[in-house]
Parts: sequence; structure tokens; C-alpha cells
Amino acid sequence: MYRSTRSDRAAVSPERALLEGIAPDGGLYVPVAVPKLDPAVLATGPLSYAELSFRVLAPFFSGFPESGLRSALEAQSTRFPDSTPAPLVIKGSMGFLELYRGPTLAFKDLALTLMGSLLGLAREKARLSDEIAILVATSGDTGKAALEGLARPGYPSNGIRVVVFYPSEGVSAVQQLQMTSHDAPGATVIGIKGNFDDAQRGVKAIFANPSAAAFAKSRGMMLSSANSINVARLLPQIVYYVSAWRDMRAAGALGADGIMDVAVPTGNFGNILAAWYAKRMGLPIGRLYCASNRNRVLADFFGERRYDRNRPFFKTESPSMDILVSSNLERLVFYATGEDPLRTAALMRDLMEKGRYELSDTEAAALSDFRAGWADETEAGLAARRLFKRERYLVDPHTAVAVAVLEKLRAESGESRPTLVTSTASPFKFPESVARAIGLPGIDGAGDAGFGARDAALRELDLAQRLAEAAGLELPAAVRALRNAPIVHDALVEIEGMQAAVEAALSRPLA
Repeated sequence: MYRSTRSDRAAVSPERALLEGIAPDGGLYVPVAVPKLDPAVLATGPLSYAELSFRVLAPFFSGFPESGLRSALEAQSTRFPDSTPAPLVIKGSMGFLELYRGPTLAFKDLALTLMGSLLGLAREKARLSDEIAILVATSGDTGKAALEGLARPGYPSNGIRVVVFYPSEGVSAVQQLQMTSHDAPGATVIGIKGNFDDAQRGVKAIFANPSAAAFAKSRGMMLSSANSINVARLLPQIVYYVSAWRDMRAAGALGADGIMDVAVPTGNFGNILAAWYAKRMGLPIGRLYCASNRNRVLADFFGERRYDRNRPFFKTESPSMDILVSSNLERLVFYATGEDPLRTAALMRDLMEKGRYELSDTEAAALSDFRAGWADETEAGLAARRLFKRERYLVDPHTAVAVAVLEKLRAESGESRPTLVTSTASPFKFPESVARAIGLPGIDGAGDAGFGARDAALRELDLAQRLAEAAGLELPAAVRALRNAPIVHDALVEIEGMQAAVEAALSRPLA
């Protein structure tokens, strides 16, 4: 069962939490009780990723048929090479969890390749005949992963539509081409004139507007979300931390205490929150290192126990972290308040009305598992260069932020526990930043200024090929396929026009 972070309204079933995405009061759904891990997942016996996923996730989806859930998890694994969604690569004292082996080369695939099946099971259990209209705000990777997971080219729509909003000047050229070239039944991609926070705020406003739900209902649809505010996005991420710990142990990379620290580059706080849930469930995790870029609102929050979005917004080389309102932090704040929904609602109201809130000393003490820091582009680039020079290992700009923050905090504290770094995206999605970081010759740093979207993407694809050759790697097929991908979505709207754009998308026939 699931409850809202903002009210004492009655708990809802897993299927209702999945289908609604966000609670009617604007809160986020959290499990009424966090289950303990099945002892089998902490034992040394072999487990496939699908079997591990079942043992971790089944308690969260009580009432779902076992056969259906197992089938969904088996199908998910087939979307990854060798049915291994989260391979571990150990480099020195760090284990890199490569979460970019899926169809869109980003960690969002680990949940979104499963989400469609989970929604299908939820619809069956709820005996729902309505179509589901999924609204997505993306800072770059979630959009394409949602499209690939829920509106897959060449496959029937199964009653699901996906509407993706992305900041027109806040994603890489490759990310934009991935989304705008996605041609599948029920898929709509729309650029907005604003940043990710604007997109996220706009989507939340649509959910909160009764007229939007009424419009969808009049067309036999219900609105839901594929952002990490939806528990179907958040919970599957717990699995790969359990998988990583098992792999670290098998490789002899853990210390005598069997504990690993975790370093996560994060903006919307979902990925690192999944690690925190894993720790609550009994996974031997020590510190949780929360790494931010120049949009350091999370680093400041954990340092000062005060959240304040009233600050400049920076567009950086790690665009998926260019966020000032971290939605998933609300779930952690809820637990910090002692699971007090009225206090949580008051804090979130302060955030909406004043742009800031502050925790009490008692609430702040509940966050002791976390250490936080930030790194700018220069620091992240130097960390990536050192890693490549030492280990011949490429990381994308987001992962580079995590490495830089981890090194900085470790230098200050003197701690040295074995650490898992979540590698959240393929370096080939950000070829210019990565090439510049490792010192690849011929990178002038001019960026994409003066280039149209298609030309900018082709320029990045050329650079990605050079980068692959320099690193002795093969360019992923998903990147190579973009070269001839036609653009099929070119809409661009003002923030105020987002709901109208959704209504137009839902009015079109579903092929």
C-alpha cells in the first residue's frame, strides 16, 4: 500500500499509485512500509537479474500476479546486452555501475523498459479500460527512455500515449535528436521555451488542474507520469544497487565489513533516493555521496539543511543535473519529518510560495547518511581526464561530476571505503564535453553556436566516432543509427501553452 507525502488520506493500492503517478493532493506516493530484503539476495548463490528483481520488487507490488511480474522482468532483461542491465566495472578503488547499456544509453532505461509492463499489469488489476496518457518533463535522458519504453517503434501502443516536454536549449544535440526523431504510435515530443524546472513545473500544473483530467476523461483517458515522481520509476532503481553490491562482493572489492559507499550524480534526486531505500531495506551501504554540478541546490541543502531555489540557474555540460527543484527530495523530507504529511505539505508550500524551506535540527539529523558536494565543469573535466589517463576509462560529464565530488570529499575526510559510482549515461551522448575533458586534439570548444539542430547533432556524431577510435571502443549502435534519423517532432511552445499542447496531442487518433 502507498500513502501520500502531503496528507492523511487513505492509503492506495500499488496499481492505483502506479496509474495515478502523483497523489491528488499534489504529494508523492511512498510505501506505507519499506520491506526488508529477501535473505536470498544477500546470500552468495547465483541469481539472474530478472530473478533478483523479482525478489526485491515483489513486496512493493503485492497483489500483482507472480507470473505477470516475472514475465515483465524477464522481458525487461532482453532489452539489454547479455540480459545484463547493470554491469560493474572496477577501476582502482571505484566500482563503476554502467547504467547506460540499454536502448537509449542512459540509466533511465533501467526503470522505463519495465514501466510499460507494470502499467499493463496495473490496468488489468484495476480493471481499467481507459487509455493512459503519460506526461513527461525531461532534462535530456528521461524523455527518450520513456519513449523507448512506453511508445516503442514498430510495436502497438497498447493504449498508452506519451507526451514529452524538453527544454529546447537545455539538452545536448544528440539527446534532442534522439527524442525528435522518435517515430512511434502515441508518441509526441514538444520543446518548450524554458529550462527543465519550467518543464517540470508545467507538467505538475497540468496534473493539478482539474480541467486537464476532465479533458482526458472526456476522451477515455487518464493522465499519469513517467518521471521519477512515479513509484514505477523509482522502485526498479533499487535493484541495481543490490546487483552492484553482489558484484562488488563477488569481485572481492569490498572490505572486511562488506559495506560499500555510493556516489551518485543527481539533479532530481531519484537515483540516489533509490540507494537510500536499498539501505533501509538492509543492503550494506555506508555513505551516500550526493554530487551536484554548479546548480548546487542539493549540495547546499545537505550542508545547510535549508532548501533555497532562489538562485541563478546555470546551463552546464551535465544538463540532466541542471535542476533547481528536486522533486524526489520531498520523499526524503517526508521521512525526515517522522512521516508527518502535514509538516511535509507545509514545507512544500513554502517552497512553492517562497522558493525555500528549512528543516528543524531534529529533521536534519535524520539525513546523516548523506554527504554532499558539487563540482564545476573544470573540476569534473579534470577528474575525467585523470581517470582516462590512469585507467583508459571514459565517463560522461554527469559521472565525471560524481568522481570529482567523491575525490574532493574523500580528500577532506580521509575516508577510503570501497565506493560504487553510478555511471549514468554513455560518454558518446556528450562527445564534445568528453573529448575536451580527455584532451582529444582538434576540440575548439565552440559548442553548437551557429548550428541548426540537425547540423549540431551530425557534428557531435562525427566527434563521437573520433572519441570511440581514440578510446579503442566501438560506437554504440544507438548512436550510429541517429545519423540518418529523420526529425518527426518539431513543435516548440511557450510554458503557458503546455496544457493546450497536451490537449492537442490527446485529440489526435492513436495509430
